[in-house]
Amino acid sequence: MEKRATDQHSAEADETDLGGQVRSAVGRLYRRFRSERPEGSLGDAALDVLTRLHKHGPQTLTELSEHNRVSPASMSQIVNRLTSAGYAVRTRDPGDGRKVLFSATTEGDELAGAARAQRNAWLDDQLRALSAEDRAVIARAARLFISIADS
Repeated sequence: MEKRATDQHSAEADETDLGGQVRSAVGRLYRRFRSERPEGSLGDAALDVLTRLHKHGPQTLTELSEHNRVSPASMSQIVNRLTSAGYAVRTRDPGDGRKVLFSATTEGDELAGAARAQRNAWLDDQLRALSAEDRAVIARAARLFISIADS
């Protein structure tokens, strides 16, 4: 009887801390996923900006700052690193010559693509190593996380 009460208490504690468990698991997975990148690669923030330029095309400093939720001064340092390394270039906005657009160079596109491919390969390998049942559970959880995120 005592063990059953302990098991029930443990299950209730797990349910009440479900948010904490999800935050912890998602955070750890995200950090692990981000650590998968080509050797000698850029830091996380610079690689995130480069990936955004690669996926979405030219962006202003303000657009990049707002998307990454950092100050324009911080974003300025990031894009300066990218342009100095030859991964991005500055150009005038053809619609408004007062604005500057940042775009990925061919080298920047290649690095962003390589980082994305390496991260995806790592995750795909981890998922393939699981049982079909566990993959089904993760697929269901992914759909639920998307539903929560879209609410």
